[in-house]
Amino acid sequence: MILNYIWVGFLLIAFVIACFELIVHGNTQIFTDIIQSGFGSAKTGFEISLGLTGVLSMWLGIMKIGEKGGVIQIFARIVAPFFSKILPDVPKNHPALGSIFMNVSANMLGLDNAATPMGLKAMKELQEINPDKETASNPMIMFLVLNTAGLCLIPISIMVYRAQLGAANPADVFLPILIATFIAALTGLITVAIYQKINLFDKTIMGTIIGLVAFIAGVIYLLSQLTKDQIANYSALTANFLLFGIIISFVVMALFKKVNVYESFIEGAKEGFQVAVGIIPYLIAILIAIGMFRASGAMTMLTDGITWLVSLTGLNTDFVGALPTALMKPLSGSGARGMMVDAMTLNGPDSFVGRMSCIIQGSTDTTFYILAVYFGSVGIKNTRYALTCGLIADFMGILSAILLGYLFFY
Repeated sequence: MILNYIWVGFLLIAFVIACFELIVHGNTQIFTDIIQSGFGSAKTGFEISLGLTGVLSMWLGIMKIGEKGGVIQIFARIVAPFFSKILPDVPKNHPALGSIFMNVSANMLGLDNAATPMGLKAMKELQEINPDKETASNPMIMFLVLNTAGLCLIPISIMVYRAQLGAANPADVFLPILIATFIAALTGLITVAIYQKINLFDKTIMGTIIGLVAFIAGVIYLLSQLTKDQIANYSALTANFLLFGIIISFVVMALFKKVNVYESFIEGAKEGFQVAVGIIPYLIAILIAIGMFRASGAMTMLTDGITWLVSLTGLNTDFVGALPTALMKPLSGSGARGMMVDAMTLNGPDSFVGRMSCIIQGSTDTTFYILAVYFGSVGIKNTRYALTCGLIADFMGILSAILLGYLFFY
């Protein structure tokens, strides 16, 4: 229901703004731009889904090997103490816990292509124990919000873009991104816990949070001892070594249990293809609405309005140049990435706006995209408070990113 109102709202606002542009400014091209954007967004949505088909087939095939080999169940038992507290409705040692752990781990390593299939697999498994197949369950909401918060320890792609655009130190945004994304993830956890009346002071939950804080502090200290080139090289090496190591462990365990590895992969790959086809209409729908909203000039008017309001308070408005990335981030990952690259291209990768855009890009994930794809893949229509909690986490991540940008680079 919420997505219905949001989708219609994007289109209506785009139409009103377009009429204003036509009548007041005489912009006769505006409706053509909007329609072309709609067609372009539909094409983009299909191309993303088509590109995702191979990745989904690959990773769900590998996950099927892990499931039959018993590795997913092992992961589920390892994370059970913590996840059983924040996901009390999921049965102990359920396969979904292992898939959730794999998804969160892939996100933390900055491996988006691996995280999405694992996340869709987890959502499918959570749907199997969902009593109301059209309404998001409590575990689904907790998992989705933690996903939209996008805790990422290694923002490889952002550092690569900065290097390509000539940044003197592509990794200089690493630390503020790490802090901002952790704040977003913690905010998401706390917000959903309040809605679901989960006791955050439980010793297992509190111990895990404290342990995670200590781990991140250790990573920050370790990386602070490395040069920018070493950070980029070791980050990529560590992430991909761990990923390939997981694949090999799946295969070895399956062989040990005398599982037909090839047939298991094919079985999972077929599921991946079906999932990819299923998300196409949901993805196209949300991208069309976002594209038209942006093409109408509504996004520009919004940022200009924020600049005016901030200037009234007497606060510094230099960060507003990075706001298009912040406003686009919950809506479209590729759109926000484009805004980030545009900000660095126009202002320079080492400019305040350029760096701020990078921190914002890494601070959180694409809430509307994840909501549409993850819930759409299992037919959820009533998302309850998932969007509210996701946007609260986004807001805190982006606000933290802005404050950290001033702290580190202004």
